[in-house]
Amino acid sequence: MNDLALLLTPEGRALLDEVRDTEPAQELAVATRLRREHPAELVSAALGQARLRQRAVAKFGAEDAGRMFFTPNGVEQSTRASVATYRARRLRELGVASVADLCCGIGGDAVAMARAGIRVLAVDRDPLTAAVARANAEALGLAALIEVREADVTEVDTAGYDAVFVDPARRGGRGRVFDPEAYSPPLSWAVETALKAPRAALKIAPGIPHEVVPDRAEAEWISDGGDVKEAVLWFGTGAPGSVRATLLPGPRTLVGRGLPDPGVRPVGRYLYEPDGAVIRAHLVAEVAEEVGGGLLDPTIAYITADAPRPTPYASAYEITDHLPFNVKKLKALLREREVGTLTVKKRGSAVEPEELRRKVRPQGPNAATVFLTRVAGAPAMLIGQPLG
Repeated sequence: MNDLALLLTPEGRALLDEVRDTEPAQELAVATRLRREHPAELVSAALGQARLRQRAVAKFGAEDAGRMFFTPNGVEQSTRASVATYRARRLRELGVASVADLCCGIGGDAVAMARAGIRVLAVDRDPLTAAVARANAEALGLAALIEVREADVTEVDTAGYDAVFVDPARRGGRGRVFDPEAYSPPLSWAVETALKAPRAALKIAPGIPHEVVPDRAEAEWISDGGDVKEAVLWFGTGAPGSVRATLLPGPRTLVGRGLPDPGVRPVGRYLYEPDGAVIRAHLVAEVAEEVGGGLLDPTIAYITADAPRPTPYASAYEITDHLPFNVKKLKALLREREVGTLTVKKRGSAVEPEELRRKVRPQGPNAATVFLTRVAGAPAMLIGQPLG
C-alpha cells in the first residue's frame, strides 16, 4: 500500500515516467543514480512497477500498460484485454448497462466493461488490490463509470445491477487450483449468485469438466491467437445448456449442435487440427462435419479428409506421407527432402518434440510439419505442409 501511495504522488509519477524503459541490466546503475535525488523506497517502488508494466504489455498493450498500476499477482492473473473486451461487448449486446464485478482484481475486466459503456461496481477484499483497481480506473479516465469497493464479495448486495460478473481466485498457496469448489469463492456460490441476477458471466478455468457445468448455464470456451484463455458460464442469455467456442481475433463463434462423435476413417490427403477452444468445448464433430472428414483415432482430435475445405475453426495441412512411427525412417525422409525447419506436433504420443528434433537433426532449406499421433490405435507419423 505504501509503495502505491508513493507512486501516486507527483514525484512518484514523474519518476515512473523516467524509468519506464529501464532494461533489467540497467536497473542497478539507474537505481544508484536516482537515489542521489529521491528516497530509496520510492526508487525501488518505481523500478518494480516499471518491470510489472513491461510484463503487462503482452496482456494490455503498451499504451494502457504504460499508464496502469500492477501487482505481481495482478499481472499474472488478470484477463487479456482482447478477451475482456470481447466479453464486455457481449454483455452490452445482451442489454446490460450495469455490472457488479465481484473479485475484480486490479480492474482489467472493469476497464473493458466501462469502455463498453457499462457502469461497474468493482469489488475486491484485498486492500492493495482494490486500491490498484481504483488507481487504474482513474489513470484510464474511467473513474466516473467504475466504483471500487473494498469488501468481501459474499456480503455485497447486487440486486440493483443488470448483471453479475464473477472471476473467482483459482490459485492457492500451492499454486493453481483445479477443483471448482476450491475456488475463492467456490463455484457453487458463484452459480447461486448468478441465478439471482438477470444476467451473469462466471469466468472459470478452461479445463473444467463438462459434467460440472450447470444445466441452466451456457458454456463458452474462448481462445486468443490459438491459445485457450478461459471458459465462461453465461446465465440469462436465453440459451441454457448450449455450448460454444469463440476464437479471437474475430470473433468467430462455433455453436454446438449436439452432433454424435465423428467416425474413424482412413488417412486422407488433408489433416485438420481444431482450435483448442473447439476441443475444450467438445465441438470437434461440428468441425468434422464442416470439412467432410472423420477422425484418425477415436480418442484423438485430429480430423482427416479428402478435400481442402478452409474453416476458421481448424488449421489445415496437406499430408504427403503416412508412416508407422520410426525415427530412422523419418530422419532418412527428411534428409532426402532437405528439410531443415521441422515443426513437430503431437497428440497421443509420448515422444517429446525437442527430443525428436535432436535425433533427426534436420538440415536443409525446406520446411515440413510432422504429426506424432495414433492412427486406428497404432503409433504413426504424418508429414505435410500447412495450407495457405
